[in-house]
Amino acid sequence: MITQPHHVPERLALLSGSAVDTFLTEGLLRGEEVHSGLDLAKVIEPLPEDDARWWVEPIRSLLDDAMFAFDKEHTRADAWLAPRLHATLRLTRQEAADKRLWNHLALAVAPDYVAWRHLSEPSRRVAAERFRGPADRQCFSRLWWAAELFRNGPDYGPVEVACGNQDLIHTVLRNDLIDHRPTAQALVRLLKSGKVTKGREINGLSVAINAAGATLIYDVLAPDEPRDPARLRDWIEEAQTAPPVSRHVLPEGPDEDPAPEEAVTVLTDYFTELFETAPVRGRKIED
Repeated sequence: MITQPHHVPERLALLSGSAVDTFLTEGLLRGEEVHSGLDLAKVIEPLPEDDARWWVEPIRSLLDDAMFAFDKEHTRADAWLAPRLHATLRLTRQEAADKRLWNHLALAVAPDYVAWRHLSEPSRRVAAERFRGPADRQCFSRLWWAAELFRNGPDYGPVEVACGNQDLIHTVLRNDLIDHRPTAQALVRLLKSGKVTKGREINGLSVAINAAGATLIYDVLAPDEPRDPARLRDWIEEAQTAPPVSRHVLPEGPDEDPAPEEAVTVLTDYFTELFETAPVRGRKIED
């Protein structure tokens, strides 16, 4: 397995997709050979130097600890890392939507983590999209967005539950409805209750939720409260002096109000009813 590059940058930067392709060698995708990092540093776009959020060391240290703690069960690292990555790399959604940031993190800062987490046993190869793919597939953006969409105000507990189920984050992150906070929390509750656990069940429920959403507006059935953008801005500004996130207890996210409890309860009950008739492959629905 590869190690980190010889030259790891001190700060995050932006790396275009076209520049990434040069460094996605077969040796890297097979986890056999990593670039030195020096040539890659010549094609990046720097980020503002007066912003402490772009320091690499807190992120690099977090990834090293994840690889050590979950050396025997790599997939379990997702649930541990997602909330801590989100709390360490405090971004606006606009910043997080810039693929160039994730390209740089994956290729310049931690290609060894990408290989460690996503090297497929059958093919002994990492899919290129784990380095520079869409938000729901790229190694780090998928975790950041899962934390952003499943956190309940400052509470990252639901993120741990969601990211502990690979089928859920693979399926649901592609669904626009997940940006409705009561929907996200209702899905987590179904998962915690054990009513929905397997990939087939999650896929079937997702299909049913999408189909129902075409005729039923969830904002009407389970209204959410508008967020106060000032609280997010304050949380991001606090990154300048924030200590490293704890490795043993969950960090706290932005000091925002959680999703309305009544709305979450309404959708949890509604999704439970939907699931009873959802098209789950291999399950027989009684008349």
